[in-house]
Amino acid sequence: MAEVFGAIAAILTTASFLPQAFLVLRTRNTEGLSLIMYAMFTTGVSCWLVYGLMIGSLPITLANAVTVLLATLILIVKVRNTLGTRPGTGEPPV
Repeated sequence: MAEVFGAIAAILTTASFLPQAFLVLRTRNTEGLSLIMYAMFTTGVSCWLVYGLMIGSLPITLANAVTVLLATLILIVKVRNTLGTRPGTGEPPV
């Protein structure tokens, strides 16, 4: 029964992240996202993935594997956007 609740939680939390991930990947707009927050989030989800593997929990492992992938892609876009423009101007660095 605990694995059922874990599976439901995993599906809901991962699914709730999908619209944001798809929007960022489609538009490449990360202006409203915090680089530090996404770095921390990606690290935290990676830890959850390792934890799921360590305890052998399929719901925790699968949900966090998907979320790590999407969060890493968003983080890459955010880093590229941050390094590729001057803050506040949207213009390339001089």
